[in-house]
Amino acid sequence: MVTSLSVRIGSLTLKNPLIAASGCFGYGTEYSGVIDIASLGGVAVKGLFLTEREGHPPPRIVETPAGMLNAIGLQGIGVHRFISEKMPELRACGAVVIVNICGTTIHEYVELARILSDVEGVHALELNISCPNIKEGGITFGCSLHGTADVVSAVRKATTLPVIPKLTPNVTDIKSIAKAAEEAGADAVSLVNTFLAMAIDVETRRPRLSNIVGGLSGPAIRPIAVRMVYECRQTIRIPIIGMGGIASADDALEFMIAGASAVQVGTANFVDPLIWPKLLGGIESYMARHHLKTLDELVGTLDTNAREKEWISS
Repeated sequence: MVTSLSVRIGSLTLKNPLIAASGCFGYGTEYSGVIDIASLGGVAVKGLFLTEREGHPPPRIVETPAGMLNAIGLQGIGVHRFISEKMPELRACGAVVIVNICGTTIHEYVELARILSDVEGVHALELNISCPNIKEGGITFGCSLHGTADVVSAVRKATTLPVIPKLTPNVTDIKSIAKAAEEAGADAVSLVNTFLAMAIDVETRRPRLSNIVGGLSGPAIRPIAVRMVYECRQTIRIPIIGMGGIASADDALEFMIAGASAVQVGTANFVDPLIWPKLLGGIESYMARHHLKTLDELVGTLDTNAREKEWISS
């Protein structure tokens, strides 16, 4: 049986559902000598502001049980250096580039969208409106319905590229945030970003991160992220890109069955940079085993009546 792993996100078609998550794959060029980055569905590059940014001082990464805390502070080279230094190699590699953009004002998001819309090889924009370890107010747009709607609407007017807001799990009702993004013109949503968390050195009684708090990622957050994807799938019609602790093909499949059309893989890439063909092979094997020809036949197929059926049949 011939199967198709292609995924459509707005006007963009990905060859498969695997996307390297922003912040965990650098700018993509760092891995070009290790894997064929053109074999991925897409690469969400490290978040960009208009200007260069130093980020937080160390320590800014701490391992936790089944996860990792980070408070990098969105260190980055800025959009102009990215265009001149990174995009030529990304184009040469044939990568599908999803640029993660950050701002402290709506104007900054709009200006980034305007600049990147004219760059050959940029395929979509992911709006970082949800970073949990940045002190500036602008990055918390994603914590409110109006903030989400305002920034998505403004960027939508500034670009013809697919617009994908990245949603925070640090809200009471993520379904409402996703709905606000959809109504404002988003082509898809990606969820979830990291969970606000902290770790303490009990001997010194000091925080383990210089920023005190950071974002928790890794397998520890996966069940919560899957639940949020499922909830949003019941509420919105646009595609969902799921993420949070994916470390195996089964993990990715869990997100897709819950309702994600594609997935992003982040923390696991630090453990195993060669994880990508393993994930792809596992998904292909699953589809063949279950006689599925397209991913559309899999996405959102959670059978919530299964337990009831088992009880009745017994």
